[in-house]
Order: sequence, then structure tokens, then C-alpha cells
Amino acid sequence: MKHFLCINDFTRGQLEELLQLSIDLKALYKRRGMDCCLKGRTLAMLFEKPSLRTRMSFQVAMTQLGGNAIYVKPADIGGIGKREPVKDIARVLSRYVDGIMARTFEHDTVTELARYSTVPVINALTDWSHPCQAMADVLTVREHLGGLDGVKLAFIGDGNNVARSLSFVCAKLGMKMVVASPAGYELDGETIDTANRTAPGSVEQVNDPVRAVADAGVIYTDTWVSMGQEQEKEKRRADFAGFEVNMDLVSKAPAGVLIMHCLPAYRGYEISDEAVECSRSVIFDQAENRLHFQRALLKRLMS
Repeated sequence: MKHFLCINDFTRGQLEELLQLSIDLKALYKRRGMDCCLKGRTLAMLFEKPSLRTRMSFQVAMTQLGGNAIYVKPADIGGIGKREPVKDIARVLSRYVDGIMARTFEHDTVTELARYSTVPVINALTDWSHPCQAMADVLTVREHLGGLDGVKLAFIGDGNNVARSLSFVCAKLGMKMVVASPAGYELDGETIDTANRTAPGSVEQVNDPVRAVADAGVIYTDTWVSMGQEQEKEKRRADFAGFEVNMDLVSKAPAGVLIMHCLPAYRGYEISDEAVECSRSVIFDQAENRLHFQRALLKRLMS
């Protein structure tokens, strides 16, 4: 495990090892223990997109492991791949730091960084995938439901990067996933085929949210308008009418269903305020688990 770019790069055993390490380190830090395995190590954090959770969770994780993190915004380097080629950035940073975390628009940017870097590269989000989020999500499900095998996750909304990474991790770890999207916003067929080659019948696409949540252990949603799609905002909000995760939809699922959202949440659009705040919501546990999973990932890749 040199880089962490896509869930599909890893076996079930490797992913389960990361989850267990996340659990162990979370328990250690909850009792005020320390694991300073990255003392003297430095992580470069490259951002094309702003983020509260990504920056804070990676920076805190590095600090807690005894290392340092340097935040690099687009203006600092004239834009990733603009003032100088991505491959040059990768090779220069490899001489200065012990790891690179990148949050970019194009997935190819992250893969090119990894191709030319001699230190680990972590995909902290691209328009194509969000593997750290998906791993923090299944960590949260495992904590609340006691396991993952056979758990059905209903994803309500846009077949986006988060849905794609969730489909891969569900297939790898024995879960089932149903994606409910309006026509034209479905998860792409190639992703569904890839997941179902990993575990036949693990991912299904439908256009009916009520059908999706039947027998679901988890209801998950995400923004309808991702960064870079702002010009489509009004059209998307109209097209997604009827796909809000609200208490009426939750009532169609089993009584113990978990409600999840990767944040930021636009209350009154993809999710109601009541659903965010209800007793079945584990949304802020998800947010916390970004820290715990990424701490484990940094230790695994950089120690």
C-alpha cells in the first residue's frame, strides 16, 4: 500500500486492516493515549477545493501522530498543473515532505501526482471519487450496527463521487447499496458494473427513493450541487424535487435506520433540518470519523 487513491486498489483484507487500525487508534486517543509514530514527518496538503473537514481532520491527525502538516492553497503554487506541470510538483515535493494529500477537481491530477511521487499520495477528494469519506462512513456504520456484512445502504441523490466510492466499498466489504436518483443523475453504469464484478448484486440503481429505503440499515445523502456545478443550481434543485431525505421518507425505512450525510448539508434541499437533528442521525459521528480513519491511514502509509 504505497498510495491511497481509490477503494478498488485494495483487497477486502487491506480495507478491514485499516478499519481495525482506525478503531484501535480511536480508542487510544479517547483515553488520552499517544502514538507519535510520525514524529519528524511532514505532510503537504494540496487544495484546489476548500474544505472544513478535510483540512482540519488531516492536520489534526498529523499533529496527534507527532508530525507536521503544511497547507498549500492554489495561489501558493499558481494552481496545480498551471504554472508548472503536475509531475514537477510531485517530484519537488517528494524531496521536501514525507507524504502528499491532494483535494482536486480532476482525478487525473491525483493519479499523476502518484505516478511521479516517491512518497505516498492520498486522494482527499476528486470529482471522481472520495475514498477517505467512504472509509470513514463504513467505520461509522460498523460502530453503530456492529458489523457490515449484509447491511443495506440507500443512497438518495446524485450519482456523484461519494456515491461511487461508497459503491466500491460496499462491494468490497459485503454490504448492499441501492442508489435512488432522478433520471439523468444516476450513478454511471461502468461504476455499477465494476462493483458488481467485485460482488455480484451488490449495487443497484433505481429512481424511487421509497423503494430504495425499504429494508435499509442506512439512508445516506449528499448535496445536489457540488463545487463546480453552481451554474446548474436551480435546474438541479428542480430536478431533484421529491428526493429530500426527510422524516416522511425515513418513516418508510426500518425503525433502526441510520441517517448519514458527508457534509456540508443544505437543510431544506437534500435533507431536512429535522432529519439532521433526529435521534437516528449519525452525521456528526461520520465527521469525527474522518479524523480517526485518516489518522490510521497516515500511520499505515507514512510510518
